Amino acid sequence: MKSLKNAVPTRPYKERAQLHSRKKFGLLEKHKDYVERAKAYHKKEDTLEKLKQKAVFKNPDEFYFKMIRTRTVDGIHRPGRLVNKYTAEQLLLMKTQGAGYILHKMQSEERKIERLTATLHSLDNEPSNEHIYFAEDRDEADEIQSCSPKGRLVASSEAVHNSIKRKTTASYKELEARRSRVWELEKLYRDIRLQQELRKMGRKRKLWEDELSNPTSNPVYKWRAERKR
Repeated sequence: MKSLKNAVPTRPYKERAQLHSRKKFGLLEKHKDYVERAKAYHKKEDTLEKLKQKAVFKNPDEFYFKMIRTRTVDGIHRPGRLVNKYTAEQLLLMKTQGAGYILHKMQSEERKIERLTATLHSLDNEPSNEHIYFAEDRDEADEIQSCSPKGRLVASSEAVHNSIKRKTTASYKELEARRSRVWELEKLYRDIRLQQELRKMGRKRKLWEDELSNPTSNPVYKWRAERKR
């Protein structure tokens, strides 16, 4: 009987359409449309009721730090302008390049620092042109001193040409600049790697200072242990 019941053609269900004289008002609202509109309306009503209750029962002496970090603009609470801990150049680098590029630049800067340090070290440890003579007695010492050129010996640092001194000073400035750049790149690389790790799946939480054996200014997160198949 069931097969015969399904074989009998039935009239398809149709809802009333918009009247021809009311087509200027758009499509006629169906029951499912009314249900969605009613749910959204009652949800807004419930939210407003909860907010009114919070405002009524709020403690006027209550204090929390968000009171300092936010401000009211046209009756709306807006967060204050956060101090950007990155410079404009660092923000542009974070948006345009990835962690691999920053790591490559950091390693390149470290190699340049090593070469520059070795060059400056060889210049600083340049051997002097002084000669040491050994005398057996006082007479021989006087003879050697009389044969030597008169006047004090000029130190090797004073004999260096002024242009070489300027180049050496510029090299030291370049070394300090490259070291500071490596420090900034390391900080930027750690922040990007942390953001990449935080985007991964898994439950995690930020550890408090009393939970750390070695407290640090950098944020430390702990992931929940999951069983691997």
